[in-house]
Order: sequence, then C-alpha cells, then structure tokens
Amino acid sequence: METHTLETAGADLVYDVRGPLPTADGRPPLFMIGQPMDASGFAALAARFPDRTVVTYDPRGLGRSTRKDGRVDHTPQTQADDVHAVIEALGAGPVEMFASSGGAVTALAVVTTYPADVTVLVAHEPPLITLTPDAAAAVRARAGVTEAYEKRGWGAGMAAFVAMTSWKGEFTDAYFAQPEADPATFGMPTDDDGSRDNPLLSDRSWAVSGYRPDVDAIAAAPTRIVIAVGEESQDVLTGRTAVATAELLGQEVTVFPSHHGGFMGGEFGYAGKPDEFAHRLRQVLDGAA
Repeated sequence: METHTLETAGADLVYDVRGPLPTADGRPPLFMIGQPMDASGFAALAARFPDRTVVTYDPRGLGRSTRKDGRVDHTPQTQADDVHAVIEALGAGPVEMFASSGGAVTALAVVTTYPADVTVLVAHEPPLITLTPDAAAAVRARAGVTEAYEKRGWGAGMAAFVAMTSWKGEFTDAYFAQPEADPATFGMPTDDDGSRDNPLLSDRSWAVSGYRPDVDAIAAAPTRIVIAVGEESQDVLTGRTAVATAELLGQEVTVFPSHHGGFMGGEFGYAGKPDEFAHRLRQVLDGAA
C-alpha cells in the first residue's frame, strides 16, 4: 500500500492505493469512501480484493486529512469536489466505487457533478433522512441526538444515536416518549470531556443527512447506480433511507449481508460479515446480481 497526500486549496487529502496503477487487470480502480468514517474502516473489505487496485481516502477534516478552509462543517458538495480531485490525481480514468453511509451521499453528489468519474456506484445505506415518509419526525430524532450530545457530552450523544438508529419503523410518539438513553447501558462513558466537535453527533454533518439528490442529473449520468441495504437494516433508519433513495431513483434496493457496518471485521466492535459482504460486492460490481 502506498500513501499519498494531495494538496488542494481547501485541504490536504490523504489517500491510500493498494495495488498498481495502471491496474493489473485493466479494470478501473475500486474506490471505497465513507463519512464520517475514514479509510481505516475499509481495511477488512479492501483486504478481500487482493486482485484489484483499491483506493481509500480520509475526507477533509477527518483522520489524516487536514483542512485549510477555516470551516468545520461537512457537505456532500465539498466532499464530492475532493473525491473528484483524488480521482484526477490517480490518473487512471473513471473508477468503480463502493460508498457507505455519508460516503454514499457524497458519491451521489460526485455522480451529479462529475458524471464521467464513476462507471458503477454501489451506494450502501445513504442516510438521507428527509426522503423517508416520516421525514419531519426523523429530523426531530436527529436533533434529539445533537441535543443530548450538546448537553451531556459524547457518551450521552452516542447512546441517543444508537437508540435512534436501532429504532424499528417510523419515529412515532412512542419513540419520543422514551426516557433518555443511558450511556452506561451501552458500555459508554458517562463523564463529559467537554468536546463538542464530533462530526457524527454534532450538527456539523447535517448537510449530509439532509441532502437531496438531483434525480435528473443522476439519471443523465452514464454511471450504473446500485442502492444497497443490509439484510439486518431493512426496518431501521438507514435501511429505510436506502429504500427511500432507491425509490427516488426509480429502482429497488439490492440486499447485502449483515448490517450498516457489514463490511467491517471486529476491529471496531459489532463485527459484520466481511467475507460474505465482499463476495456480494463482487457480484454486484460485475453486474451479475
């Protein structure tokens, strides 16, 4: 693996290339992106593609990529510009892309703005909460997570986030009537370290979950787009947002093994099924399923 730093006007972007460029098999590089997860989250999945040239990167302000733009918010449009810059720096033409969570939102923005950059996109559980039938309630639930974080710190915010993302079905009065989630119940710290800059729990990434894809631009792009959902996610929030995104684009979701982090090993806890996930991803990238 070779690590590179791309200096742009707004950020120094760090990306990793596993395998040769030009690629040994003649296929496009396989670019894996997430948000707020950085490249480290794709280690298990990338290792299961030893025959492919795999590229991962850290979004600006996350992991190893430092910002120079004086901002702290995360937007799909800015991240799409960064991904485009990395693709150009690779000098290998368009890429195939696996994008998960907020990275899937960024990927849809890439296809919108730079349609020639991606030949096939597998967008795994994009958290586009305003597309759901209960959009107003989902936005309220998101605000509740941020409120818990602002008032009581990371443990409280993360407990509220777990409660929100594990709730099955639409956000009803029963959801909002629940007692506040106790971080100790989830093995999380109850003390407050005073920081309030977490991209997942603060409002810094609300532009990601509030993004609305440009359907016409996406339809006009040459990219083959697959919206993916984990088999364990279909009743919870990111499963519902995946279904809503697919419906917006006039397609059905493609089911993958495991859950929202189903491509990960156990290095971050809550392990998925990376072997099965990689096998399914190969099928989908090849157009066989």
